[in-house]
Amino acid sequence: MAEKDAKEMPQRRLVLIGARRDGKSSSANTILRKERFESGRIRTAHSEARHEIVENRNLVVVVDTPGWKSSTSLSEISERDKQQLKLYASKCPPGPHAFLLVIPTDSSFTHERRTVVQEHMKLLGDRAWRYTMVLFTFGDYLGKRTIEEHIEREGEALTWLIEKCQNRYHVFNNKDKSNSSQVIELMEKVDDMVNENDDSFYMLDNQMIDTIRKKQEEVAEKATQRLRRVSEQRQKMKMVLSEMEPIQTLRIILLGSRFVGKTSVKDTICGIKERVKETTVFSYAQEGIVGRTKITVVDTPSWHKGFSACDTPEIIKDELLHSLLKCPPGPHVFLLVIDADASFNAQHLEAATTHVELLGASVWKHTMVVFTRGDWRGSRSIEEYIEGEGNSLQSLVERCGNRYHVLDNMNEDDSSQVDDLLEKITLTLAENGWQHFIPNQKMLDALMEKTKRVENAARLRSQMKATRATKGPPKKLKELRILILGEKLSGKTTVANCLLRGKVFPAQPNDSCMARQGQVAGMQVTVVDTPGWYSESECTQQRDREIVRGLTLSPQGFDAVLIVISLDFKFDQDNLNALLDHIKLFGDSIWNHTMVLFTNQDTLGARSLEVFIEREDRPLRWLADKCGNTYHCLHVTDQTDVSQHYRLFEKIEGMSAKNQGRLFCPDLQDVDLRLNKKCKERLRKAVQHMIEQAARKRELKLCQDLKTNLEKLQQDIKEIFSSPLTLATGSKTKKKTVLEDIENQIQGLNVKMMTMTQLRSSMDFGVPSMSGSIHPMDECLQWLSHLDVSTNQDSTLTLNFSESSGYESHVSDG
Repeated sequence: MAEKDAKEMPQRRLVLIGARRDGKSSSANTILRKERFESGRIRTAHSEARHEIVENRNLVVVVDTPGWKSSTSLSEISERDKQQLKLYASKCPPGPHAFLLVIPTDSSFTHERRTVVQEHMKLLGDRAWRYTMVLFTFGDYLGKRTIEEHIEREGEALTWLIEKCQNRYHVFNNKDKSNSSQVIELMEKVDDMVNENDDSFYMLDNQMIDTIRKKQEEVAEKATQRLRRVSEQRQKMKMVLSEMEPIQTLRIILLGSRFVGKTSVKDTICGIKERVKETTVFSYAQEGIVGRTKITVVDTPSWHKGFSACDTPEIIKDELLHSLLKCPPGPHVFLLVIDADASFNAQHLEAATTHVELLGASVWKHTMVVFTRGDWRGSRSIEEYIEGEGNSLQSLVERCGNRYHVLDNMNEDDSSQVDDLLEKITLTLAENGWQHFIPNQKMLDALMEKTKRVENAARLRSQMKATRATKGPPKKLKELRILILGEKLSGKTTVANCLLRGKVFPAQPNDSCMARQGQVAGMQVTVVDTPGWYSESECTQQRDREIVRGLTLSPQGFDAVLIVISLDFKFDQDNLNALLDHIKLFGDSIWNHTMVLFTNQDTLGARSLEVFIEREDRPLRWLADKCGNTYHCLHVTDQTDVSQHYRLFEKIEGMSAKNQGRLFCPDLQDVDLRLNKKCKERLRKAVQHMIEQAARKRELKLCQDLKTNLEKLQQDIKEIFSSPLTLATGSKTKKKTVLEDIENQIQGLNVKMMTMTQLRSSMDFGVPSMSGSIHPMDECLQWLSHLDVSTNQDSTLTLNFSESSGYESHVSDG
């Protein structure tokens, strides 16, 4: 009877989606009024469906799903996770009536979190928004505030999400599970949404589901084959080791990108349970004993994930080399740490290889991949992850001789996973004839010499008084006006908020100038934030105009112009060129008011800024000198340290005193002239590039046509000399000479066409300089009108450049 009643009840199929630790499983239990899903510290590793009759009114099918990782790009999401998100709806066929998008109220919904939601929702398709409702969790955190007040208070990002879900939302207090009214109200809202959707539900794409499942079956088969090969390889080595004594000492160096759990691997190996969350700045050794083996584990600074070694500051790369000195005479193995719950693509492969190979050519023979976050795999094997991610990860594993291991750093009590790791390390050591990695002594000597040179140069720089310093204490200013310039991702907006000690500037990408004011350190501080740039070539006229518009937001002028640079990334010649390309719009007088402001101070550790500057390449040192050796570093994540504001403002006051109190206030007409000149130059380069491309394509076509005609002539001559009449005359020598001449011309054309594919200077084509008084496009058209373009007897297009152009294009009639 109960089963019959359940079948007659209206069914509601719900799928809970959202980020990790946001309360999905707890919310699912609240809906079902029973503890049907494990929640709390237990992580949901795979999707599960449960059904219950809720409040005697609905048969509710609830699907709890693994939380997604905070990835702001689909390229950072593992292939398996992308597939699984698409399959969630198949857990409640024929499809869910609602996706409940779980958002916690106890943390800010930033622009970054909005992007994460957007990227994941793309996998479900735009039609999924029609069936999505926001389910807020941690309702007790609101206190006396209503959820509507919370939404308005959070700002644009959350308002966008609510509007995207057509103003459908609800709030849960999962601590108060006895409160049935919150579940009843949710189900009523779901019913309303179903009615608005004409009793429809999210339809499954069965063809897509079949394709995904077929692909997963193929991956599982390849994973089984990989496991079999690796197991056979290890079994052979175990037979060799069975008669040998356990290794007495083991030296290990850990390598990896940021946030992959590298330091946790060190703690797991050494049996450290009290973990300190600090950024690893220096290479340092940790000792421990596992069984009868004395272990030395060297942790190293991390690189930014997806960025190659050329983007990494010298100070981090040098520390990687310095790790070799922490475990003399050399490490037995390098453990390259990869997180097994994220994507691993071609960019990640390049980042890993370029950083690892800094240590030496033979490093791969001693390297093993260690995968972390094994607790997120569920029932999936690590081989399935390797095969599922594709060629990049497979290439890395094979480069390491198919040596790999997976760790669950959350399962501290499972000592067997460390024992298995040490066994695999021992096998690696046996494969290398029990030889440790031998560092390149010349490379280490050069490192030590460089360190001494840097320390001496840093000492001299720190002893030097800033060229804008004044004698005696500078005059205390009552008001500060600050203009901020810099690249995207440098931390400009974070600096602006830090200076005013609040989130007064929005966190989303800044495409327009903004001015904000506040009382800081007893002064009225005005900060103008400007749009950032990526490179010299990618900036547009509109972006340039918006950057210089920042001058109008403080008509009186500025006490300081702060050029923001992140310590996390290398500042090379391209960065300097992009900076100069933008800052020249303001005029040369800007340098009297500029200061370099570094962000991400935690990268320094106990080092001084001078050491960082001197260790980097010439462009950063040049910039520091150009700014009169005036620079500062902010710990932007530490808003409680007011002293760093006082030190920065004192430096600005000193700079103001050097300028005799004059503000930076350039003539806007001059700025506009420089902007127009830059625009004209940009247009000139664009037109030059177009003409170069057109001229190369035309000449290439001429050469191709001539080659075709020569090849036809070559074939005709062969046929003529093969005729009985020609053979009777005995003209073999003449035939050979003619054919050789034609073949030489064909080969010459091949060489010429290969050369033409390379970029040539516009001067080769006599392109106008466009530096005169007339409009550049008019000058370009005028030049084209005098260009002699004709056709020859075969109606082939011919370009007749003047001799003064330094270039000739002609085809000999032969």
